[in-house]
Amino acid sequence: MALQDKYAELINTANASGASNLQVREQDNVLYIDGEVPTGEVKDKLWNVYDKIDPDFRSGDVVMNINVSPAAAATQLKVTTQSSNLNIRKGPGTDQPILGKAAHESIVTLLSKYNDAWYLIRTNDGIEGYSSAEYLTAL
Repeated sequence: MALQDKYAELINTANASGASNLQVREQDNVLYIDGEVPTGEVKDKLWNVYDKIDPDFRSGDVVMNINVSPAAAATQLKVTTQSSNLNIRKGPGTDQPILGKAAHESIVTLLSKYNDAWYLIRTNDGIEGYSSAEYLTAL
């Protein structure tokens, strides 16, 4: 229960932001937050709250498995790496785990712009996460 107290603002923000199927549980000193949010901006907001509580996500005591509703309006972007695949990460930062990759010159869906450096995207295969904006170009 201590982690739920530490991250109460994050849990409350998720609830207040319209998260559906929200499940919060503690296991082996890690807090798991699962659910779906209506927009990419809401997911970004949750990452901002998480970063405020645990700057740079250093403690590693939270796993957020939050996805954006497939109904969210979105823009298409092209992966414009030089030749390699683009890493898709759990959160906005190179220190975050890699969830998957988007192929060079493939098309992805923009869910939101976390900031000027990181975009929340989804591949056609359904992989959702954050990627460097430097390698994404509007169609």
